[in-house]
Amino acid sequence: MYSWFRRTLSRNNSNNNENTQKLEASNNSTNHNKTVRKIEEDEFYGVTSQLIEFVKSLNLDTFKNFSIPEEENGGIHTTSGGVRVDLSEWQQQHAIIILSKVKELSQLRYTLCPRHMKERQFWRIYFSLVKSYVTEYELQAIRLDKIRKMATEKEKVSDTNGIELEMTEAKQSSSSAPP
Repeated sequence: MYSWFRRTLSRNNSNNNENTQKLEASNNSTNHNKTVRKIEEDEFYGVTSQLIEFVKSLNLDTFKNFSIPEEENGGIHTTSGGVRVDLSEWQQQHAIIILSKVKELSQLRYTLCPRHMKERQFWRIYFSLVKSYVTEYELQAIRLDKIRKMATEKEKVSDTNGIELEMTEAKQSSSSAPP
């Protein structure tokens, strides 16, 4: 009886170990996929290790002493209601990611804004400073966005053409049908 009980426990333990190992492997795979997607997203928004190192070297004086000319409304986008939008969608997402990855920048922003400068000025200076690191990524995002828009427009045109063709065929078949 004792040996039967021991074998049963042993089998249950080995089944539990196998199930646990499968679950852990599945979790590791899921975590790995999430990590890969996060790295790809970071890179899409230009957040690279070189950029992070450069941003960590920025300090209060870098921002305070940076001279940036005041823009007239020509370079600033506005919404239909005339509300200013200082950062593009890509820049906004980049800013969120870089602030979460580089705590020094987050602390710098907290110290500077709004006591020494406005938030908008902070980001204008930031993007001027990191221009050489992020321009290629931002341009790539703009290209991808244009390609997506063109594909969407092409789909709409082909859908419209298909509908027009169906309507034309329907009209022809109804006009040629015997009374």
